[in-house]
Amino acid sequence: MRASFSEVTAAHPAAASGLSALIAAGVLWGTGGPLGSLLSRATGLSMLAVADYRLLAGGAAIIAVLAATRRGLPRGAAAWRRIAVVGLLSAVFQSGYFTAIALTSVSLATLITIGATPVLVLVAEVRTGSQRVTGRVLVTVLLALAGLGLLTGIPPDRMGLVQVLAGSAAALVSAAGFAAVTLLGARPVDGLDELTMTGTGFAIGGALLVPFAALGGGLGFAPAPAALGLVIALGVVPTAAAYLLYFRALREASAGTAALLSLIEPLTATVLAVLFLGDRVNAATIGGGLLLTAAVLLASASERDRNRQGGQPGR
Repeated sequence: MRASFSEVTAAHPAAASGLSALIAAGVLWGTGGPLGSLLSRATGLSMLAVADYRLLAGGAAIIAVLAATRRGLPRGAAAWRRIAVVGLLSAVFQSGYFTAIALTSVSLATLITIGATPVLVLVAEVRTGSQRVTGRVLVTVLLALAGLGLLTGIPPDRMGLVQVLAGSAAALVSAAGFAAVTLLGARPVDGLDELTMTGTGFAIGGALLVPFAALGGGLGFAPAPAALGLVIALGVVPTAAAYLLYFRALREASAGTAALLSLIEPLTATVLAVLFLGDRVNAATIGGGLLLTAAVLLASASERDRNRQGGQPGR
């Protein structure tokens, strides 16, 4: 007889909080696109500059919390190696994604980046033996990819083959970077908490992106209150808060489940774009949203079953 959800959460409260944190992270990530678009419109900044401000502001917000709570810097080479790798990977997946947008379109970049990430994570988990390919896993991935394809739509026909290939390669680099961050986050380093890793890592990643953003249109803008408010919101909500929740959840949930639940991001972004940015809803959008919702529910159910059957959630 299957255990009820309440029985599962009672037996594994940490696992339940991990799933809740992943869902919350996906919802918060979904605000990133609308906030980034509004910031670009208000300031004239390129999307690469917006991505850089996102990392810099998010890192600064977390570092401010670290300073206020008087947390010391981490000690040990392993901790600083992890911070450096997270910083490098964050710069890679942010710049890769926005490069793909510049070369192709938002729809194609989103489809490849967000669609490839859970596939790459699941392949890595299968190779290491931490995940088995079951019928439920395959159905979940297929539902996710189909839903994402419907939700993002078809890219414009005017793009040439070289343009599509270059943009797709940049999107795959972005997906590989985020997949690597996800897999690393599932393997904590002793003495390094999520707050310190995320704040210092994003600050490093933002610093690495500065010269590229400067060459790609510059970082200067008129510091009007509305623009500064958007920078702060972009740094705090879909960056600092969302990634802290995500990395915290990776201590409890499997990396594959975390990658699949990140699909809540485009779902949330679509809803916000319809409500606040004037985007229109059609049958494909609704169908894609329903398929993505089904994939998210299946991934959540798989994680609950894994936690109910095994003594250590997410491992």
